[in-house]
Amino acid sequence: MATRTRTRTRMPFRSRSNRSGRSGRSDIGTIAVIGAVCAIVGFFVLGIVLGPLAIIFGWLAMGRSWRGAKSIPAVVAVILGAFDTVVAVLWLAQ
Repeated sequence: MATRTRTRTRMPFRSRSNRSGRSGRSDIGTIAVIGAVCAIVGFFVLGIVLGPLAIIFGWLAMGRSWRGAKSIPAVVAVILGAFDTVVAVLWLAQ
């Protein structure tokens, strides 16, 4: 019986970002900016939807904690999102 040797196949293509170790810091910054954008856009349209989304995104970007150093877009998202939500509820209550 002949023994066959296994040939090694090529690895699938990976982008540069997958090769280097990702710290996750850029993802947190992106979530913070998305929250801030939701909060700002919520002033003009769909404040009842975008306000709570901004609060959620800001809180996630802050690391689900109220202590420690926070990124400015995350804090802006939480504060403006809360303001959007309150204004939208007051506007709907009229």
